[in-house]
Amino acid sequence: MHDTVWFEIQGLASVTIASSEFKEAAAIQAEALGMDNAKCVFVPHPIQDATIEQMQNKAEGIVSHVIAALKEALKEKP
Repeated sequence: MHDTVWFEIQGLASVTIASSEFKEAAAIQAEALGMDNAKCVFVPHPIQDATIEQMQNKAEGIVSHVIAALKEALKEKP
């Protein structure tokens, strides 16, 4: 979340990608950093013990969501 906020402050559209286990923590962190509208996309949990094939499937499953979040973030730029 810190990186997303930093990039947004620099004027660059960005999105946080994290495990679904951290949805609540991401929302709390975004609010604490003063950017409660930060874009986030969540990969199904767990990640740590996932095989390469499972991670590829998880990544493929969120590509369209990441693109949509970035497009939305770009629309919000002045």
